Amino acid sequence: MTPNLLNGSCRGRFELFVEGFECKPGSKDLLYDPTRVKLMNETKAMETLERITRTGCMEVQRLYIAPGHNFIGHHGLPPGQNPVIEVAEVDCVAGRGLRGDRFFDFKENYKGQITFFAREINDALCQELGVNDKPLSVFRRNVITVGVDLNELIGREFQVQGVHFLGTEECRPCYWMDQVFAPGAADFLKGRGGLRAMILSDGILRTSTP
Repeated sequence: MTPNLLNGSCRGRFELFVEGFECKPGSKDLLYDPTRVKLMNETKAMETLERITRTGCMEVQRLYIAPGHNFIGHHGLPPGQNPVIEVAEVDCVAGRGLRGDRFFDFKENYKGQITFFAREINDALCQELGVNDKPLSVFRRNVITVGVDLNELIGREFQVQGVHFLGTEECRPCYWMDQVFAPGAADFLKGRGGLRAMILSDGILRTSTP
């Protein structure tokens, strides 16, 4: 297996891709057409996805840890209330996970010791569903990235900021996404839910932007 090494030195600031406007029901535009607006939003969402670059330069935009589970073990019950905490850096421990996170030492050889989610997917989802008031932490992924197609890293070794990882599988969305984000989110995120990975070396990940 040939390692795919992502250069962790990329520090460029992320700028929102999507330009234009958003129409919603109740708009004062007398020419409001729901069908036309839906097609426009779908087009913008796809344009956003197509702008995910494959330059081999991953920017770490946000980092999160969560001390407890809100969804696992809550089927048929309300979700838990454990917070998601944004941090400036995370301590990656090989074979164990992120210190302070709910999946640290969760299981031996656990495939989701760390999770990644692309900011570009979030932006496309917001455009598709017309939702703009949800924080990135709602997805409960550890690392929010910019500039790489995470699906390309499934089954491959890669490094970010000198820390080595093995992409194991898609971080598949569950039905909870429709509740915590908006109806339709789980369906939209199929095949776009992010990346689960194992940690192969110890190290610190830090956000690329202040």
